[in-house]
Order: sequence, then structure tokens, then C-alpha cells
Amino acid sequence: MRQSILSALLAACTVLAPLAAANAAPAPNYVVLDNDFLGPGGSNIQSIIPLLNRPGVTLLGLTSVVGDDWENAGTAHALRFLEIAHQTQIPVADGATTPLVNTVAETKLREQQFGIIPWKGAWGGLGSIEHVPATQPPVRKLTEGAPHTTADALPAAMFLIREVHAHPHQVTIIAAGPLTNLALAIRIDPTFAETAKQLVFMGGLLDASMMSVTGNADFASDFNLIMDPEAAQIALTAPWPAITCVGNVSNDIMMTPELANRINAKHNAVTDYLQKYQAPLPLWDELTSAIAVDPTLITKSVTAIMNVNIDHGMDYGHAHIWPDSTAPKGMGLRKVKIVQSIDKTRFINDFVSQSQNAMGTH
Repeated sequence: MRQSILSALLAACTVLAPLAAANAAPAPNYVVLDNDFLGPGGSNIQSIIPLLNRPGVTLLGLTSVVGDDWENAGTAHALRFLEIAHQTQIPVADGATTPLVNTVAETKLREQQFGIIPWKGAWGGLGSIEHVPATQPPVRKLTEGAPHTTADALPAAMFLIREVHAHPHQVTIIAAGPLTNLALAIRIDPTFAETAKQLVFMGGLLDASMMSVTGNADFASDFNLIMDPEAAQIALTAPWPAITCVGNVSNDIMMTPELANRINAKHNAVTDYLQKYQAPLPLWDELTSAIAVDPTLITKSVTAIMNVNIDHGMDYGHAHIWPDSTAPKGMGLRKVKIVQSIDKTRFINDFVSQSQNAMGTH
């Protein structure tokens, strides 16, 4: 009798388990966005938009890093945008002010030896690096106005570590700038990467040499890796459960006047901001954020072993990929999912909708 009751209970559990799983709440989708927040407008700041007021997604915070702009200016731009969007509950943490090894002086020498780097970010932009200071200068006057809020008390690396351990295996790290903050977090806490859910990063322009000749050289520079190659190698060889690379796929998806007008058909402070500060640039970082929280946007991808060259020569900071059969062995290299195509129409439609609904209440 007892055995028959037990069998019945087990049979009931077998039937009910799939129903319980189907009715269970979806796993939390926590994200931290690490970026070099050049502003106002542009791809860096706009990368925040796909993460705001998105059902099921919790943006735990932003972390700022030197790259397209100096770190302190990036923090100020991010804080000011969150004020404009009424999203001041989202913290912003100050991060690395210089790369781990690369310097202004070395980049000057590299340009003398191996040719001009088209985009140098904080170190000269599209112009000359000649008079760029070796260390971070004070924040200049912001076009969009100075923020009234201040950065989080924790530095970026410690902020990242805290959030990942507060939500084990549930936090997606979106890295849309140089990977310096992530490398620091990995070196401080060897369990950081494996405790995260995944890394999604903007970089890895794998056919950039041909792109620079046949297309726009400014869009063919793998800046996020070139700015801090050592950090990129540390980050991409860490034991993340998964790594997704968003590179070339974003180069032909542009912010245009037509798109800005379409967004601003529904007025709010965010759409007005986008209209006022629109820049004719690819939506690099916006797509990276969107893929991180909605991987169904990906229509084609390939998985490969990836490494970043840290030899201080012509190839410094360039990404290389291999299939399993020919990849270097014994170097701790990781497999990376490389996005090759996306549902462009849905991404654009979603970005319009998210921009129009990005306003918060704080």
C-alpha cells in the first residue's frame, strides 16, 4: 500500500513539475553597463537607453572608464543624462583613469612607428595626440549642463564585484568601452568572472584592415581593445560562463536625422536630448546593450577561440580568432560567440520605443 502511494506521488510530481516550471517567475535579468561615456549624445550615452524601463531587466548601475573620453568627464555625462531621464536611482561608479599599461607616450611613439590611429578618444579624438596630458585633466564645462548628483562611493571594480556577488550567476556585464575596470575586478577577485552570468562586449572588429581601406577608417579602428590591450586579454581569458562579441555587425546601423525625427515624434526629455545631440555614428554600443538583454535579436553567429595581441608592435591590441583545430594550446584562451547578423528592423523599432519610454520618476 505504502509503495503504491509513493508511486502515485512520484507520478504526480512528474506531471506537475513541468507545470510548476512553466508557471515559475523568469530568472532575474540584472545588468551592469561599463562604458566610456563620451557625451552628450552619441553611442556611449545612448547605450543606456535599451536598459531603461525594460520589463524584466534591472539596471544595477553604470561604471565609467577612460576611453572615448576621460573617465571623470564620462561619469559627469552619465550622471547628467540620468538626471535628464529622471533615472537618478541608478548609481554611477568612477572607474579607471588610465589603461593598465598603455600610455599617451607609448601611443605617440606607436603612431610615429606604425601610422596614425584614426580615433584616439580621450587622447586626441580624430586629431593629434601631441599636446594630450599624460593623466586625467579636470572636467571641462559640459554642453548639456553639469550634473547635480555625484558618483557612487565605491570605485568601479569594487562596484562590479559587489553586484555580481549580491546576485550570483544572474548579472550580465555589458562592456561597451575599454575593458580596464573588468580586468581590475578580475585581478582583485579571481571569482568575479565565474560568478557573473555572462560578458557581452563591444569590440573585435575582425576584418578591420579591409574596412579601413574600402570604408570609413574611423569606424574600422578596434578602439576598445587598442586602448587597453592588456585589460582586454585579461578579461577575455577569464572564466565567464559565456562571452558574446558585438563587433562588425553594428557598423552599418546608423543614427540618422530620419531616425532621430522618428524617435522625437513622441516628445520627452530623452527624445529631445537625442534630437539635440544626435551624431551621425553607428549604433555600436546601443546594439551591444540590446543584444545583452535580448539575444533573440541575433540571427547569425559563430563561435571561435579569441585572443588579443599584447606585443608592443604594429598588431598591439588587435583581436585574433581560430577554430578549435588550429587554436593555440595551453594559453587559457576562451570560446567567444561572435555576432554576425541581427534583426535590424526589430532592433531599430525597439530602440525608438525604448527612447520614447525611457523616462523615470526620480
